[in-house]
Amino acid sequence: MNWQKLNGSRILLPIKEAVDKTLAKELAEGHDVKVCIGTDSQVRGKQISFATVIVFLRKGKGGFMYIKPELQTGQMSIRERMITEVAKSVAVAYELTDIFAAHGVQLEVHADISTDSNFKSNVALKEAMGYIRGMGYEFKAKPHAFASSSCADKVV
Repeated sequence: MNWQKLNGSRILLPIKEAVDKTLAKELAEGHDVKVCIGTDSQVRGKQISFATVIVFLRKGKGGFMYIKPELQTGQMSIRERMITEVAKSVAVAYELTDIFAAHGVQLEVHADISTDSNFKSNVALKEAMGYIRGMGYEFKAKPHAFASSSCADKVV
């Protein structure tokens, strides 16, 4: 996997090891940490850019994130693209679940999907909610899904 920090520096460790060390350090420093995972995408011609983020929130003391950018060629319907975003987020959450449990850290999976039926992304809301909750994760959609709609959106 091709993970990096917001400043562009690469994370050289496998992501599971990097997250484990990060959480151990943050908790040892006395931070109350919550993790949010989300993905956003942007269509540019025949390419779709995806960015998946792992956001580490230090309650009351800011936060930081790890980013995995990906580029895909082809076309997708809005529903397919929204579910692909959710699948990318769930895959990362699933890979890291045991790390979060071992450290007692709360996890949320954020979907860049509107709860307002006037927006196109809403077509995938029920599927995304079922997918995320069915995997046992806490689900957040817009406007509460800042990991995908703000953090990942900034880097996609």
